[in-house]
Amino acid sequence: MFRFHKSLDVIQLFHKAGSPASTKVVNLLKQISAAASETATEDQASNHSAQTSNRRDVFELTVTEEPPTTDQLTTMLDYAGQSGIPSIVNGATTTTEALRLFKQNADNLKRPVVVDWNNGKIYAGTEESAILKMLNALPPKN
Repeated sequence: MFRFHKSLDVIQLFHKAGSPASTKVVNLLKQISAAASETATEDQASNHSAQTSNRRDVFELTVTEEPPTTDQLTTMLDYAGQSGIPSIVNGATTTTEALRLFKQNADNLKRPVVVDWNNGKIYAGTEESAILKMLNALPPKN
């Protein structure tokens, strides 16, 4: 039987070079991505149940220092919801206000921002447990 495999989830980090907080998140995501890839490629004939029983699925990690496009930011604000807008754009409480402030100055985007484009999730900040929770919620691939 032929089945199409689901594509990898795309996790994108909007990174600010020179920011220790942002660098911390880059390193965390790279470690998680590498660990997920490593366990996914282990020899299936060997018993790796200890390593694979708690592994997370492989995802495609994209790190960019470029600001999001207006369309991307609009989607990100939708993911965050009304209460999450202030955590994404400095000084904003509404989508309209966030877009206006972002257009005035792209540095109003609070970085680092981690976006799960496939599952509609977003997190702005450096709290490792929140990032891990978001990644652990990725649906399994078949």
